[in-house]
Amino acid sequence: MAITLTPIPDIPLVRPGDDLAALIIAACERSALAPADGDVVVVAQKVVSKAEGRYVDLATVQPSPRARELAAQVNKEARLVEVILQESQRVVRHRPGVLVVEHRLGFVMANAGVDRSNVDPQMGAEPVLLLPRDPDASAAALRGRLAAHFHKQLAVVISDSFGRAWRHGTVGVAGLPSLLDLRGKPDLFGHALRVTQTGFADEIAGAASLIMGQADEARPVVLLRGLGWAEADAPAATLIRAADEDLFR
Repeated sequence: MAITLTPIPDIPLVRPGDDLAALIIAACERSALAPADGDVVVVAQKVVSKAEGRYVDLATVQPSPRARELAAQVNKEARLVEVILQESQRVVRHRPGVLVVEHRLGFVMANAGVDRSNVDPQMGAEPVLLLPRDPDASAAALRGRLAAHFHKQLAVVISDSFGRAWRHGTVGVAGLPSLLDLRGKPDLFGHALRVTQTGFADEIAGAASLIMGQADEARPVVLLRGLGWAEADAPAATLIRAADEDLFR
């Protein structure tokens, strides 16, 4: 099985209110890249958040007493900590330089995904960018638009990188299973697998990240071709471990 990953070139800088699906379609047509049935379109989380206007200007943020206290403990700016707290359900761990929270979507991650890198400075005096409000819904909407335009059965993965034990990579998924449960399947020697569950969408996101890069590469959309799967669709939310199964919370 041959798998190819192709960056979709000439995606312009994305701004709030932009029609991201239309930008991707136009870029595909300019480069004569026609998606095929079974292709996966991997889209960087940051451009999704930008199109959805998920900016906060720290200059407008008034930190709460709790944010000021926590900021002093972790050596972070109080206004930034306030935004992190607003995006979080609870603080999981903290120490100087590190603030790990349970995001409102259930992800356990550093800084609730609030990011300053590759953020358009015209979006405020001190802009930061948040995760999409509902990444799985964002992926489903993109998938619907792209599939309707190209008349193909596609999948969409919205990818982001964040470090966390037993969890990394994907933010939103539509059209493929985020998690492959291989328990009960035989290994090479006929032994039934007992605990193996594969983060399928995370593996896709990781592969695409090699092409996207993390700095100034300006390749936020990658077309992946050659994968196959038989399992039912499942959103990225299925990757979140239940609290009673998670030894790291």
